Amino acid sequence: MTASRLFARHPRLHPRFLRLTLGISLAGMLTGCAVGPDFKTPSAPASSAYTEHGQPGRTVAADGIAQHYAIGRNIPADWWTVFHSSHLNQLIQQALTANPGIAAADAALRQAQEYVAAQKGYFYPTASIGYSLTRQQLAGNMGGNSPGLQGNGSVVSVTNNASPPYVKPIIYNWHTANLSVGYTPDVFGANSRQVESLQAQADAQQFQLEAARITLVSNLVAAALQEAALVEQVKAARQVVSDNRQALDIVKKQFATGYAMRMDVAAQESALAAAEAVLPPLDKQLEQTRDLIRVLVGKPQDQSVGPDFSMAEFSLPETLPLSLPADLVRQRPDVRVAEAQLHAASANVGVAIAARLPQFSINGIYGGEATEFGQMFQTGGPFWMLLGNVTQPVFDGGTLLHRKRAADQALVQAAAQYRATVLTALQNVADTLHAIRADADGLAAADRAEQAARVTRDLTRKQQESGYVSALVWLQAEQAWQQARMAQVQAQSQRLGDTAALYEALGGGWWQRPAVHKHP
Repeated sequence: MTASRLFARHPRLHPRFLRLTLGISLAGMLTGCAVGPDFKTPSAPASSAYTEHGQPGRTVAADGIAQHYAIGRNIPADWWTVFHSSHLNQLIQQALTANPGIAAADAALRQAQEYVAAQKGYFYPTASIGYSLTRQQLAGNMGGNSPGLQGNGSVVSVTNNASPPYVKPIIYNWHTANLSVGYTPDVFGANSRQVESLQAQADAQQFQLEAARITLVSNLVAAALQEAALVEQVKAARQVVSDNRQALDIVKKQFATGYAMRMDVAAQESALAAAEAVLPPLDKQLEQTRDLIRVLVGKPQDQSVGPDFSMAEFSLPETLPLSLPADLVRQRPDVRVAEAQLHAASANVGVAIAARLPQFSINGIYGGEATEFGQMFQTGGPFWMLLGNVTQPVFDGGTLLHRKRAADQALVQAAAQYRATVLTALQNVADTLHAIRADADGLAAADRAEQAARVTRDLTRKQQESGYVSALVWLQAEQAWQQARMAQVQAQSQRLGDTAALYEALGGGWWQRPAVHKHP
């Protein structure tokens, strides 16, 4: 027979248990307001623009495209699709699924949510059922110190109807079953503030996850652009090396026939060596970039992530979104993390205040004892107790006071860190806007340099074919164009990267993604 069935067999238990439960419920109504400051969302920055010159205008036309801004336009959650690279889109989806950093951040969020749910359990009474069996022997010389009369009318006696010195010990079993109920009313809101603090920490972890996703995507976009640029630069660098080798062969032949000096040969050998020295760092950087892409996608280094990226597969969007500063603080995950940490610090002040106030608790117990299991709740076996307790800290060496002061300073620190995070966010957007403008100018200059070098190369080629200049002159023009092309590719990559950086600086559009994590 189980303890629960035992309780059910004895209806006299129920009125008493109901009275006990009613008393605990009434105690719960004593719960008052939570002490400490009530958190308020910080005011949005008063700034109306990101620069002292107002909102940015249209960039110069570079590579055939002039970018302009759409003030207040929302940012799509899949913002990377603006580059129109199917290969990039595929890798990002793989990364968001397989990257271990995202899995770790997701687990941290779920852990924080479970802590919130666990803390909410303290709002409810606790109940437990206990049962113990003791087998013991009483010394005969203890006289009448025995369990006595039992529910079935028997008497457990150690005298055994004998008189001293023939008193004998007795061995018997002792069964005890009980139901314990406890409740700690949240009179001053200590538990409410603790739940509030943990919920704020869970919110911070939620935004940490969003920040991890945005950072992962931004890093993968940057790596893809860098790989595309490096592929073009390596190709151009190899062509420059090839041109220098051909030029060296020509100079050597000229030296052999007396049309060039040894100094000319040495100069060309030096030019070849300089061109060859450019290639290994580019090769190293390209391979390391490919290694980085594998890590971001969550694959080991011996697996392929598809074909190399090329600059031709990326499109530069002409229209760029630009959120207002007042909206930025609600969009940036790092600002929302700082806000959640400020909220947690505010709630912790309430926890510290409540710790210095009276602590209330109510405990009740109902049970039965007997020498036989089935007699615990018969006549003489049941027992009950109801205990109310109030504890007021009187002296603790200043521990609780200094914890309260520490919580106050933590709140001051969190507020300062929040303001610093907001200023950094505004700076981040401003820096990106400056980079977009400057790199557009740089690309326009690189375009002009590449065009001029290409025209020079083409005209020199025609002159060489007509016999007006030597092949050496044409090779030099070819090298100059390849070098200009390398600079142009780098400028194109930087401009595309600036666009990605702007989407990241504006928050990455996480709020547009369907919510997948709910608070417990």
